[in-house]
This record gives sequence, C-alpha cells and structure tokens, in this order.
Amino acid sequence: MTKRHIDPISFAVIKSALDTIVDDMAYAVMRTARSPIVRDILDYSATLCDREGRILTQAKTVALHLGAVPDAMDVITGRFSETARPGDVFILNDPYQGGMHLPDIFMFKPLFFNDRLEGFSVVIFHHCDVGGRVPGSNAADSTEIFQEGLRIPPIKLYDQGTPNNWIFDIIRENVRLPDLVIGDLESQLATCNIGEREYLKLFERYGSETLNDYFEELMDYGEQMTRKAIASWPDGDYEFTDYVDGDGFSTDAIPIKCKMTVDGNHLTVDFEGTSPQVRGAINPTFSFTKSATYLTIRCALDQDVPNNAGVYRAITVKAPLGTILNPISPAPVAARALTGYRVMDTVMGALAQVAPNKVIAASEGGNTVIAFGGYDKATGEPFILVDMINGAWGGRFNKDGVEGVTNPAQNLSNLPVESLEARYPLRIDEYCLRDDSCGAGEFRGGLGLARQYHFLADEAILQIRADRYYHAPYGLFGGEAAALTRNLLDPGSEAETLLPSKVTRQVTKGLVYRHEQSGGGGYGDPLKRSLPLIAKDIANGKVSRSYAEEKHAVVFEGDSDRIDVAATEAKRRARAA
Repeated sequence: MTKRHIDPISFAVIKSALDTIVDDMAYAVMRTARSPIVRDILDYSATLCDREGRILTQAKTVALHLGAVPDAMDVITGRFSETARPGDVFILNDPYQGGMHLPDIFMFKPLFFNDRLEGFSVVIFHHCDVGGRVPGSNAADSTEIFQEGLRIPPIKLYDQGTPNNWIFDIIRENVRLPDLVIGDLESQLATCNIGEREYLKLFERYGSETLNDYFEELMDYGEQMTRKAIASWPDGDYEFTDYVDGDGFSTDAIPIKCKMTVDGNHLTVDFEGTSPQVRGAINPTFSFTKSATYLTIRCALDQDVPNNAGVYRAITVKAPLGTILNPISPAPVAARALTGYRVMDTVMGALAQVAPNKVIAASEGGNTVIAFGGYDKATGEPFILVDMINGAWGGRFNKDGVEGVTNPAQNLSNLPVESLEARYPLRIDEYCLRDDSCGAGEFRGGLGLARQYHFLADEAILQIRADRYYHAPYGLFGGEAAALTRNLLDPGSEAETLLPSKVTRQVTKGLVYRHEQSGGGGYGDPLKRSLPLIAKDIANGKVSRSYAEEKHAVVFEGDSDRIDVAATEAKRRARAA
C-alpha cells in the first residue's frame, strides 16, 4: 500500500485507537497498583511498540521514562525477538543494559497475531524498593551502582504464561517490601495484558498487512510534522549552560552545556563540554539524556504531533562517553532524574532563542524526593516513604507559571497528606505554597511548595534529593530568577540547622524537617507586569508588599495594600531610565 492509498478516516481512527489503548493501560495501573509511589504519585508509564520495537504511541504518563524506551526495546528485540513465544514476558532494570535506574523496572510483553510477532506492550513502574544500602533504593550519595540495589538484566519473567518462580524468589528476598513489589509486578502484567487485548482487536479488524502500513504512515507523519516545525526555525547554533549544584559529596557547580544546531529540517543537540561523570548518584544514562532532550523538543512542537518514534528521526543527540550525561559503569545513577531535569532546563534555554513563544522559563528544578524509611520497633515491619514534591513551572510569554503541579518533565501527583499520615509514622505540620518564591517578570513563575515533616518513628533514615540550592531557576527575556531551595532541620528552634541539598542521615522521634522549594523563573520585564495581577497576588498571599515594591516598583497608598497607580508608573519610568 502506497501513501496515496491511505484512507484519512481510517488513519485518524487507528491513531485515536492506539492513543485510547495506552490511556486505558494507564488507568488500569491506578486501579491495580499496590505501592503509593505508583498508585498515588503516578510514577509509571505505558506505551505500545510495533513488531520492530518502535514506539507507536505513549500514554499521558511520566514523559521522562518514555524517550528511554527505544534503547530498552533494542536490548529486548536483539536478545529475544527470534525466540519469543505467546505468553512470554520480559523484564529489566539494569541501567547499563537498557534501563534508567534500578527502581524503574521495565516489563515487555510480545504480542502475537496468527502466531506472528506484531508488537510489544510495555509498562514501566518505579518500584518502592529494590534493595541496596538505603530504603527506597534512590539515594544521591551512593558511589557505585552495586550499592543501589538488585540489578536485573534482560530476563524472561514468564515463559509462555508460566511464571519463572526463581526470578520472583530472587526479587522477593532482595527487597524490603516484597508484598508491594510483587504486587506491583502483577499490576504491570495486568496492564500489559490490557494493552495486548485491545491491540490485537485492531489486527482482527484491519489485518496485519493493512495495519502495519498505517503504522508506518503514523511514524512518517510524526517525522514530517517534527521536521516541518524545525524547518520554521532559523538555521544556526544556539548555546545554553545551566548547572546542578553538586553531587552530594561536593558543592562544586556541575555544568550542563548544550549546543543546539538547526540545519534545515534536522536538529542536533550536542552536550560537548558538559561535566565529566561525578562520584554521587546523579549520573543519568545516555538513554535518559536522550529522553529528556526529546521531551523538551516535543514541548516546542504543535500539540497534534503524534508521540511516536517518527519524532526521534528528526533529532540527533550527542553526549561524550564518560560525561555525567553518558557515564561509564559502575557509575551510580539512582538519583539521575535530578540531572535529567537540568538537561530539560538547558535545552529549553537554547530553544528560547529560536521559539520564544513555545518555551517556559526554568521550573522549580525538578521534583524533590524525600525518602523516609526504617523498621517499626514493636513489630519489626519495615516502612518506606518515597515522597515526591512537585512544584512550579516557569513563566510563559503570555501567562504566569503554573504552581502546585508536576514538573513539565513528568506527569506525577503530589502525595495527599491524608494518605501519607495514614500509612507512615510521621505528621505533616504544614503543606503550602511558598510566598515570594516566584521569579519576577511580566509573567511571574509559579510558586514553589513548602512541606514540613514531623517524625514519629523511634528512628529512621532520611534521604533528600533536591537542587537549586545555589543556582536558582533562571528567568527569560528580562524575567528574574526564582528563590533558592532550602532544607531545614528543626526550623524555628534554637537547634535549627540548614541541611545540604543532597543528604542521607539518621533521624529520631520528634525531629522536624522542612523543605522549601524554589519557584519558577519569570518571563519578561518585571516593570511591565500588570498592576491588577500584582494586586491579585497580594490579596491571595502569594507575594508580599515588599516583593511588589522591590521587583515591580509598586507604590502603595500609605499602609494599605491599594496601589497608587500614578506614583507606580512614575517610579517605573524612573527605574527603567
């Protein structure tokens, strides 16, 4: 079937059907997952691939996972595609064999129609624990991957529908919460089965030859739409550098350097000059670096561009081997997402130079991970909280940044206080927006979040993975940077201690920990911000009078919150001059 024989109505129906299948898979996870990090925080992903392992469509789940699927699929198809049989299921989590970090377990189910391999149902879960030196397996201060937990190479978990109980036993004996981990693996399988059932219905309706022609057309369409957008950008090299504060062992700035080259309808993103790999566990594998880059470029494309493998054909990503963005084993990678967020911020800064109306200023720095784990003294039962605090977007060319939501690189949710307190030995004393944390601009960034934990367990291990401690989220086009992140132990007391951005330490009953997150950077000149918007922010307690006076040259009428419009305009003209 040639391109001119593609029926546009069938094309739209098949595209929508694929999108619906993966979204149904995502909803199934919410109904069947066991652990809070999957069920409540939504740290999982689902996708469908064709018989060659190329992504056909992606669910609206964790975006940073999905761009890493091609590398993982290459490993699976290279090893198993010739011997795979109906009912087989494969898993892996090894970052140096297709994975990202050890808590993220990939599951692949090959899909057969008339005894022929026709695709793969793929589901990724961030599991609550995979063993290692600390609860949650996600510490930033590990120094080699062998400390981080159980490494699972590409392996068959089910053989023609029969479980490999040896593998289940190995997993069960190496994790702190086996019931939750095994339950989540079962949820992954159920989700893969839903993808299989609905995917094969398409083959029953259209047949293999016709449907695979439409799949090729879908991917060609994704490529064409991507190249069309890139071709509209001016040719040239565009550079940007952002920084990670440190790796947990040193506070030396870690540069992430990006040179984006627009050449006709192709884009090359080169990270030459980026920091060498570091001692701490914030090194993302190259597959994850590519995923963060693809995602950022995708944010600057039109909404109707399909999320499939065709998009990747128009983009080349380079990162020298041995750098923090392409580490050599056994470099630790558990907290690699933090650097992935900075990759997104760096590429976004370069994109701002060619598509200013398609980007946002820097967001809060990526979600903060607070892990809290130990054992109940009375029962000996383990508890592990992996809390992800999702905060704020940077300002946009025509709107303020969004706040109290997931970072743009993810599709996560903040864990509800009620669920947290019901399951874990701690109390949340405060959970709020952090006033004055936004970067000022004509359109301000979103406010960061503050969350305060009161520990009720006799003893536990606290792990913090945060950033933007020294290098604030940047603003664009005259917009200002946001406030810096802070970690406080026993805030407001005589024993108040400022903790590092990345730390693992013992805590005991009665201690209080407070995290204050950065906001998003501002967009545009703060002196052009609308006075009604400023008045609204003050009325809502989002910014203070002093913030408005300092950042926006606002003059108030005496001690009231009423803005003196004439005096403000005069002050702005004087400051601008």
